[in-house]
Formats: sequence, C-alpha cells, structure tokens
Amino acid sequence: MSDQMNGAPPDLSHAGAVVDKAIEFMTGQDISPIAIASALLGGALGMLSRTMDDAGIVQVLENALASVRSGELRGGPDRH
Repeated sequence: MSDQMNGAPPDLSHAGAVVDKAIEFMTGQDISPIAIASALLGGALGMLSRTMDDAGIVQVLENALASVRSGELRGGPDRH
C-alpha cells in the first residue's frame, strides 16, 4: 500500500499501514478473504455513518463503484 500512499497526508498513510497489518494478521489466522473484506467494509461504513450524512456516504460509495467499473482497482481497463 505504500506506493499508493505516496503524497498522502500522514494520518492517511498511518491508517493505511494499520489496516495492512490488520489484514496481514487476519490472513495469518486463516480468516477468509471475504470475511476480512466484509468486516473492513462494515467497519468503514460504520465510521462514515458517524462522520458523514447519507448523501456523503452515497458519494463515497459511488466513487468506489466508479473505481471498480473503470478497472482502477485491478490496474487495468474495465473487464466487463
């Protein structure tokens, strides 16, 4: 994740590093990737719900969907 975090604010870089370590730990505990991702997504949505209104959360989710659809998360063009 460090390559993705270049130029990011220090708190974002720190949070990303903590999440990476948590994922590494859970993977080492043989927790399934879907369970890890679901728990992280649920936690992220819970955090957003405490800090943003519904319209803001929808915008974050729409941006995430756009990244998936564009292939940005896989480093390539849309795979549909």
